[in-house]
Amino acid sequence: MNLESPKVSVQKSAQELFDLLTDVKNFGTLMPENIAKFEVIGEDAFIFGLKGMPEIKLKMKEKVAPNKVVLGAASDKLPFTLVANIESVSDSSSEVKLDFEGDFNPMMAMMIKGPISKFIETLASNMHKL
Repeated sequence: MNLESPKVSVQKSAQELFDLLTDVKNFGTLMPENIAKFEVIGEDAFIFGLKGMPEIKLKMKEKVAPNKVVLGAASDKLPFTLVANIESVSDSSSEVKLDFEGDFNPMMAMMIKGPISKFIETLASNMHKL
């Protein structure tokens, strides 16, 4: 299952945005208002929970400065990655798009597609808060 957020403009350079996204503490700022839990559990990992969904542990998997940050599920039960693709527009602005890729059975995919789509759209639209 592949989902994409809309591309959003951010008034930060690609490097600034990359630096902010590689610090997992900053994901707390991006989370939706209906978040039930957000907890940093290490330098490169955090747990979050949305109301009505199981808690998910995300871990930093790959960093390619200043264009790509890859987070992945720390558990094999829900194998997925969340990729932030950053494009430089100018010295003081950039664009970012989030790509979600998960390997789920059709029933699970059907159940989570809506909430996950909304979640990555919220993360992207909150980028300006960083």
